[in-house]
Amino acid sequence: MSEGDDLFEQLFRLFQSSGPVNWKLARELTKSLAGEREPIDPGLAEEYLELARAADLRIDAASSLPAPSPGDLNPTDRSTWAADNQQTFRVLVEPLSGKLTGGFEDLPGAESLGQIGSMLAPMGPAILGMQAGTMVGFLAHRTLGQFDTGIPAMDQDRPYIVVPNVEAFAVDSDLDPKQVRLWAALHEMVFQRLMEIEWLRGHFVSLVEAFYETVEFDFSDLMGNLAALEDPAQLQELLGEDGAQTPALLKGTSDPERLAAVQAFTALVEGYGDYLVRKAGEEVLPGLGEIEAANSLRRREPDQAEQYLQQVVGLELQRSRADDAAGFFRELEQRWGEDALDRIWEDPQHLPTLQELTDPVGWAARVLLQ
Repeated sequence: MSEGDDLFEQLFRLFQSSGPVNWKLARELTKSLAGEREPIDPGLAEEYLELARAADLRIDAASSLPAPSPGDLNPTDRSTWAADNQQTFRVLVEPLSGKLTGGFEDLPGAESLGQIGSMLAPMGPAILGMQAGTMVGFLAHRTLGQFDTGIPAMDQDRPYIVVPNVEAFAVDSDLDPKQVRLWAALHEMVFQRLMEIEWLRGHFVSLVEAFYETVEFDFSDLMGNLAALEDPAQLQELLGEDGAQTPALLKGTSDPERLAAVQAFTALVEGYGDYLVRKAGEEVLPGLGEIEAANSLRRREPDQAEQYLQQVVGLELQRSRADDAAGFFRELEQRWGEDALDRIWEDPQHLPTLQELTDPVGWAARVLLQ
């Protein structure tokens, strides 16, 4: 058997999938990108656990959101977080399955691709597996915890802190590590309370599904990539054995109005975290302003996972809009009191639009004066 035939056999086995996403392929890519497991110092882990307990007490005093019961905080490393959250963000890939299934049948020139052509049938789940695995692998090197992914987790109710990333954020930004640890713990525990709102995750899923209904793929680059993969060297690169970053194989466009609805939702979740962490933590975090400024700057520099989503389906989260949302919550409290904030979480129809994040008076006219 030639080297090329052997590589095609490897690729064929890896591409086999019984569902809309090839999660086996996703896991392999995530594992490669996230890296080896890193032991967390037991003393540091215990410090994070104590900070999370203290954070919960401070949040109790600052918010009417009910306390969840997700168990203790999980201070972990990048690899473990990635493995535990492999399918947490499936809402971002599974809705695309139907579009790919029909899309390959109509591709011009598919019949001329030789061996690759015969593999187009299972390519949809494989490509989505590659997208999912790459995204989580990239996130593992960036996210500070569940609160910092920009996207509500679907199947993961346990609170996490990715210790190497939090410690690196403190060092890289020249911040007091102890204060950054408490700030991160506060954010994570606020996020867990938001995720306890009964309708919140389901509403996010509906927004994403509505957005994906408008996505249209350009398959021309994909066809060029597939044709080029008859070169065994390029196949080896696709398999990712050297840890290389897998290229985005799909490029799509989408509807701006439905994108704005997703952006408003993600900004609101992150912005409320900023607002409530300041309210709960400013008395015990003298360096809070510096931490907030560093985090705001960090959000304005999209990471690889965000760039990936934007390239593949046009899903640009614009996480910097969390600053607008935090200001929205502060102004609501100043003008109309804490009861106005509670109205937001009563019903999905009360969520502000992207425009209303910078127009609290307009939101109040629509919701409070009904």
